[in-house]
Amino acid sequence: MKNIVVVAITNCPPKLRGDLSKWLFEVNTGVYTGNLSSRVRDAVWDRICQNIGSGSATMVFSAGNEQNLDFRVCNSSWTPVDYDGIKLMRRPLAGESEQNISLKPGFSRASRMLAAQHSQMAKRRKELGWVIVDLETTGLEPERNSIIEIAALRMGEDDRPERFARLIRQKCRIPESIVQLTGITDEMLQRDGVVLEEAITDFLSFVGTRTVIGYNVAFDMGFLQAACAETQKPPMQNHCLDLMRTARRKIGGVNNYKLETLARYFDLPCPQIHRAMADCELVWHIGSKLNAF
Repeated sequence: MKNIVVVAITNCPPKLRGDLSKWLFEVNTGVYTGNLSSRVRDAVWDRICQNIGSGSATMVFSAGNEQNLDFRVCNSSWTPVDYDGIKLMRRPLAGESEQNISLKPGFSRASRMLAAQHSQMAKRRKELGWVIVDLETTGLEPERNSIIEIAALRMGEDDRPERFARLIRQKCRIPESIVQLTGITDEMLQRDGVVLEEAITDFLSFVGTRTVIGYNVAFDMGFLQAACAETQKPPMQNHCLDLMRTARRKIGGVNNYKLETLARYFDLPCPQIHRAMADCELVWHIGSKLNAF
């Protein structure tokens, strides 16, 4: 799913301006807009933060919250703050330090609604259980790309983790960029993989009615729903929790919200290559730090 994105930059290197023009339209000096998927949007923002130099950047984009929008900043004195479930921009006064800024949340209608919503979702996760899900795919679009690995992790009755992992055979060769990213090769899939229908059948049985937790979970669910349709299975109706949204709400002062960035933030070990089960384990540890379970 693509959403409207607007980026405003100042004092940026010419190379970055040209880079942004590959993805967005420049409608005024330093102002860019376009429709991007969440995965591409996050990748574009990472490139901005890495190459902005001494300049500054602000991104505004569509989001599934009460305001229907969210925003990010880089190298700006204006900073986003979550105030009772509403995202605001804080502009410091002259001579004001971070320690002198005091917000008094908790009394607004938005705060009460947000607290009730979180309480209800936590109750549902406790009643139905939860499962962390991660995929490795051949690309970013479910309509044109496919799943090469599925992994899931859930808590058993004895509070010990139970794991599920399947490699999936492909009809076409895996792009070399994906092999470099994941370490998964065509030979591995042919030797150890199963057909998609078998993998999805086993996966759905493992997940059941549990709450599906993921990091940018909409990406994973898009591929899973496409796989269900391809194998003629009913679409998944599970409630979902996006841990990335939880991290954005609870953590500030980081350049981006990649798993690797949060792993460093929490001083957690981070694997060098992307494999689905390793990412599930990392999401589990980060979720525990965020009290998401």
